[in-house]
Amino acid sequence: MRSPLDRLRHAVSYEIIALILVIPLGAIAFQMPIQDIGVVGVVGVTLAALWNIFYNYIFDIILKRTVGTTEKSGRVRVLHAVLFEVGFMIVLMPFMAWYLGISLWQSFLMKVSFSLFYMVYTLGFNWAYDKLFPLPEWKNAAL
Repeated sequence: MRSPLDRLRHAVSYEIIALILVIPLGAIAFQMPIQDIGVVGVVGVTLAALWNIFYNYIFDIILKRTVGTTEKSGRVRVLHAVLFEVGFMIVLMPFMAWYLGISLWQSFLMKVSFSLFYMVYTLGFNWAYDKLFPLPEWKNAAL
């Protein structure tokens, strides 16, 4: 399993790259001021980083217990991304509605749009991260 320091590197790099992408894209897509999307982005990243650390730790424990390794197949990566976003949607939607002065329905639609982006981003980021920083146990499992 990944060390706490590795999990921190993963979470911080994930969120910084996401912010660089999502703030300008969100401002354009939703025709809102970049600073408003920026605040939502920064609050979202803060909550997401905490959720990321907790979620990935629990996911890895369950994965290790059920299949004997934390190495993720393509299907498991998709499940991982979908479950992450569903949980995070529940956490962030009320803040978005309040801060942006929109209805919960509008917040839901906005969060669904962000979630679709983040599912693809999460899949790609985690795959790339695992390639850049593979765990020694994965090499042993392939033998």
